[in-house]
Amino acid sequence: MLACILTRPTSRCFQSYQLSILNRHGVICDVTKVLVVDDDRALQKALKVGLTARGHVVTAALTGEEGLSKFALEQPELLILDLGLPDLDGLEICHRIRTFSETPIIVLSAIGLEDRKVLALDSGANDYVTKPFGMAELEARIRTALRGRQPEFGPECSHLKQGDLEIDLVHHEARYQGRSLELTSKEFDLLLFFAKNAGKVCTHQMILGHVWGSSYSSEAEYLRVYVYRLRRKLGDSGNELLRTAPGIGYSIHLD
Repeated sequence: MLACILTRPTSRCFQSYQLSILNRHGVICDVTKVLVVDDDRALQKALKVGLTARGHVVTAALTGEEGLSKFALEQPELLILDLGLPDLDGLEICHRIRTFSETPIIVLSAIGLEDRKVLALDSGANDYVTKPFGMAELEARIRTALRGRQPEFGPECSHLKQGDLEIDLVHHEARYQGRSLELTSKEFDLLLFFAKNAGKVCTHQMILGHVWGSSYSSEAEYLRVYVYRLRRKLGDSGNELLRTAPGIGYSIHLD
């Protein structure tokens, strides 16, 4: 038997209450509101059953327009989105949602081509899962996407802390595992961008455009040099902290 509990958010930057459940062992577990947008009724049903069994609250939509309406009304904490919908391209839905929300998006597709993955990530998706897939894999990707959630940054949020990384946005200082990092201005900006998108695969074009500007969007080799420098200063000799997604980009993992 499950009992619902409302808990206040722990961060002063979050404005909503969090829904939790009390499981049969008396342990409080966070509940994630998930919206599934997929026109495959059988897959949608399987996702509902599998995700509900893992403690999530799941709603679903069969079309892109229905999905956008439910997203705006129900404000889910995670969106699972099929790219091949009958009325709207999933990439267009990603674009629209990113104009007003940073909610994690995991896209599903039967197409595993690299350029399609890059387009989805550039459109704002946090992750890309190729069909068919197992529930254990999807649940792991959901956990990663949710770990990467960030509070909305306002004037009062002058410090960012992710795992062992601390960044002072006012004084342009960064510390990792208690050790001060000697960073150039651009290295600092790159590390901050990665930290704000922790757990998310960021494409070369996305990183270059945000950190250096649109005129550098094709300078992947330039980016590799700076990533190499960051890894050295972070002591990431095994590339476990700042990981490479071959042919796509990079992601930082700070948990």
